[in-house]
Amino acid sequence: MLTRALAIGLATGAYGLSFGALAVAAGLSLAQAVAMSAFVFTGATQLSVVGALAAGGAAAPAVASGLVLASRHVAYGVAVAPVLPGTLRARLLAAHLVIDESTAMARAQPDPRRARVAFWATGASVFAFWNAATIAGALIGSAIADPAALGLDAVFPAAFVALLSPRLATGPARRAALAGAAIAVALVPVAPAGVPVLAAIAATLVAAPAARRP
Repeated sequence: MLTRALAIGLATGAYGLSFGALAVAAGLSLAQAVAMSAFVFTGATQLSVVGALAAGGAAAPAVASGLVLASRHVAYGVAVAPVLPGTLRARLLAAHLVIDESTAMARAQPDPRRARVAFWATGASVFAFWNAATIAGALIGSAIADPAALGLDAVFPAAFVALLSPRLATGPARRAALAGAAIAVALVPVAPAGVPVLAAIAATLVAAPAARRP
């Protein structure tokens, strides 16, 4: 379990390098990129915000799209709450580590004790490697005139495809994804950066009626 948690942290750090480099290229300072990883600490949200800013979008729609992505952590919190510690201080610390990887590892364990160990080990591993990689990537990005020329900007679409693909197992989910893609593609030429992502959320209305049917 601990070996797996370490491996997950290392894998996450690999695209944390790209986040740090592209954050600096998008106009963030080293301190801002580091603070974002330390205090926001959700890769999809960070990638969304920085991607929108890099495309020339305003801060408001960039942050809004990031918050929409971060809303899934509410469900994660509900899923892992039974195995988290009872004290307020410990729960506040645990809440910061409620991410895709720590939730998945905790939920995969056969008993609460192992679930707690998996949660803390995975969360701490990802936090350490993600933040270290952000610093390294930001320093590398500061020394490179155009990180996109090295293909580092490919991390944004690659990360979102990786997050999306496991969730396309049902017909309603696939229809929602196609509808969202169509909305986003239609709006990209005419809407400010970040707005197409927000508008694409309307595609969930396509899936909701079908998902409620038996």
